[in-house]
Amino acid sequence: MSGHPPAIAPSAVTTLISSQPQIPPPHVALSLEILHNLEHQHQWKHLEIHEPFSLSQKQSIPLISGTPPQPIYIHPDEQAYLLEHDIPMKDIPSDREWVIPTAQGEKWTLSRLAGLHDSLPSRAEDFLPESVDLEEATKSMQEYVKLKKEKPWGGKRALLAMVNRGLGGDGTVVYYVTMEGTPKPRQN
Repeated sequence: MSGHPPAIAPSAVTTLISSQPQIPPPHVALSLEILHNLEHQHQWKHLEIHEPFSLSQKQSIPLISGTPPQPIYIHPDEQAYLLEHDIPMKDIPSDREWVIPTAQGEKWTLSRLAGLHDSLPSRAEDFLPESVDLEEATKSMQEYVKLKKEKPWGGKRALLAMVNRGLGGDGTVVYYVTMEGTPKPRQN
């Protein structure tokens, strides 16, 4: 018997990052870590990393896009429409969502966040109507898809993905919804 503890295999995230053709800079490694979390912890599909400045000159960091298994956020006016037309939430297709990778303690300004929101495509481009079988859909659902394609509810939004990487950080990822503009007040 050996007095040495058994070797510990690298984590899946470490393996993913080290499989890159060259050692990635920290912001790329962070993006890969969050992409891995979205894919394996949250079952997102169609994930893609958009390199800095690939969407616009205001995009200073990589962004991630993908499709969650269910809608992340439904605008209150959209919720009202769904209720009014008896469309069940389970029938609502997920939009493509955008994710801003960040590490805990990273400094953010409103202008930097606004610049990233400015670089995102319109919500109409994020709606994926092909995920709805319009021939099998109810009349209400067909009308919903038509309305959402023409003028989606709400402005641009992104998830701010914050990784706990500090001293003793465990790699936990927390997601915050960020939206463009000011939501109008609602009466309960």
